[in-house]
Amino acid sequence: MSDIRQIYPAKNVLSSDWHGLSEYLIAKIFEVDKNGARTNPESIEIHAPFTEANIEATLNWQSPFENSSADQKAPALVAILQSGAIKENIKAIPFIGNLLIGNQVTAASSIEEGINRFEGRTGITKLNSTQIFTGMPPLKITAVLLFRAYKNSYSEVEKPLRQLWQFALPKKISADSLVARLKNVVGDTTSALLPSEAPTFVGLEYKRRYYAPLVIESIGEALSSPISSDGYYTEILVPITFGTLTALDRNDMSATWSSI
Repeated sequence: MSDIRQIYPAKNVLSSDWHGLSEYLIAKIFEVDKNGARTNPESIEIHAPFTEANIEATLNWQSPFENSSADQKAPALVAILQSGAIKENIKAIPFIGNLLIGNQVTAASSIEEGINRFEGRTGITKLNSTQIFTGMPPLKITAVLLFRAYKNSYSEVEKPLRQLWQFALPKKISADSLVARLKNVVGDTTSALLPSEAPTFVGLEYKRRYYAPLVIESIGEALSSPISSDGYYTEILVPITFGTLTALDRNDMSATWSSI
């Protein structure tokens, strides 16, 4: 996560007309490099309000010792000892039942007293439940972008939507086989071995927070959205999911708050 703010103001903004809506309620999406810096003054920037926006971090804490207790090694036995149910089972066994007759009462009582000591006891300890941090995946930002036409459905809805797809999809996917590519290669074999190009990295500015570099993990387009007489959407909600390029630490997150 970079703390580098965009170096140049955007010249090519694709957006609906929001009539003075606070700039902090408008999400700005633009292309960045792998370090999260936007250095191209001619690059396109998409502006749209966010609805249902959420950022989520999944922190993997695990208890590696939780399966080392007697409860886990012999769960059925420990369960009947802890509940006291084993006493009824012992009485049901003929040999043990005979101990309860005549001169064997004392021995039987000792057995029952020994069993009673397990009742209400458990093998759970603080060590068993101790958690350790095992890592975390990149953060997820989910939201719904709103585009709607005030004057022109093509420029206010269709163009920013198309550009959003351009950001999300791979720049190029090769259609040739490896054999065909190697046959025509001259010199460097990089393009033959890895012929396709991954999608671009994007940056996101929203409510005085700056996240970059991000990748677009998913995007949706409701094809049933209303259209104008010329066939372009007049309004559309676009669900989108961003992911940070790497997991973030506290310094990375602090940079998203202080860089604007």
